[in-house]
Amino acid sequence: MSADRVLLVAGPATGGVAGHVAGLAAGLDQLGWDVGVFTSPITATRFSGTKLDVVPEWPVGRHNLSASLKTLRRLIGEASVVHAHGHQAGLLTVLAAASVKQRPPVIVTWHNAVLGGGPKRRVLAAAEKIQATRADLLTGASSDLVARAAQLGAKRPELTIVSAEPLEASVQSSIVGSDLPPRRGPLVLTVSRIAPQKRLDVLVDAAALLSADVLGVQWVVAGDGDLELLDQLELRRNRVNAPVTFLGRREDIPALLAEADVFALTSDWEARPLAVQEAMAAGVPVVATAVGGVPDLLEDAGALVDPGSAPALASAVRDLLTDPTQAAELAERARARVAALPTEDEVTQRWHNRYQQLLGRP
Repeated sequence: MSADRVLLVAGPATGGVAGHVAGLAAGLDQLGWDVGVFTSPITATRFSGTKLDVVPEWPVGRHNLSASLKTLRRLIGEASVVHAHGHQAGLLTVLAAASVKQRPPVIVTWHNAVLGGGPKRRVLAAAEKIQATRADLLTGASSDLVARAAQLGAKRPELTIVSAEPLEASVQSSIVGSDLPPRRGPLVLTVSRIAPQKRLDVLVDAAALLSADVLGVQWVVAGDGDLELLDQLELRRNRVNAPVTFLGRREDIPALLAEADVFALTSDWEARPLAVQEAMAAGVPVVATAVGGVPDLLEDAGALVDPGSAPALASAVRDLLTDPTQAAELAERARARVAALPTEDEVTQRWHNRYQQLLGRP
């Protein structure tokens, strides 16, 4: 008897969503599923070295949209269940599945909120509604995403947990020593894509304010992204004389966490950010904006601040840097909190159970 086939659909991504899908694919493969992945070339690199059936034919612009949809329809027709991750993947999947005879159950998981306003926001809202009404199951990585799905008429809006990828503890902190600024004081770490949603402009301003109160403090940002925005951030840093170093994409996050005194998140919105979970697991006290699913994730194990406020961010980071007792208490709570979250294997097992239920099996 052949194994049931699950098709995972994921758009261009290099961060947490890509890691989650790669981990889910590997786990489902171990549980006996025949796993296929339809994705972009950049996301496909997360599956290098595996024997999974990965099809990197994501549409780029409009010139190959028809060919990509044709491939996706074929893959959907061959699957027992289809699971799309993210808004782009969700929309593409439900549209492709609409013309598949005897289509399999379709699941869409939202990992991010649709932000912004104006005409573009209205178009994106229409795309949200299409996904919500056509998916057999729509899950969100935070409670506000689930509420949004219910508002738009989703048949089965449910919360789903995204586990943090295990970090390689063997990476030594000496690897990053030469790349960091000379240590003259405490180190604040942010792991983030360079993107407008991440509000790194607030980070730069907070770092400038913090440097006036905490002698020798340095702030480092690990992550790549929008190069034009990075240029703007570096100009802003130089103008306000902020002690911020943009390190670019890093493969040694455990080492950076080992060096950090505080981890800070400045985003306008996040679901359950994996970078925060990794900081919590490493015992680094966290200051984060009270947005999306972050308060549910941190609870009383970190400091929450209003988004967009550099003074509030600087004040909260300063409190932890100047109060070692409070910082240690939050770090201990964070370790305990993240240890109680479902592991990657448990998350995979839950998805296996959901797939079976959609297929009408106990």
